[in-house]
Amino acid sequence: MRHKAIRMTIGLGVMALGAHEVSGQQAAANCAPRPMVLERLTDSYGETRQSIGLGSNNAVVEVFASDQTGSWTITVTRPDGTTCLVAAGNAFERIDEIRPTGDPA
Repeated sequence: MRHKAIRMTIGLGVMALGAHEVSGQQAAANCAPRPMVLERLTDSYGETRQSIGLGSNNAVVEVFASDQTGSWTITVTRPDGTTCLVAAGNAFERIDEIRPTGDPA
């Protein structure tokens, strides 16, 4: 329960950051060099990268999750290699969307 509360606090504290630039003391509290963040997500939470995309200002947005525990984390990595936590939670599920076939009109 404590683990969940800590992750939710971190997630809520930086959710407004999205894929935009991070500034000030808030960034320092929720950001670290990328290798440190990846090690923590892997070793402490068993999370691996599930998806990746390019955000504004060339920031890399990634979703990490654990199939075993259902925990998930969204990160943003700036061009300087600093990775920031954006959101985190539980109950992650992988979904393959069913796309309609035929004429969309």
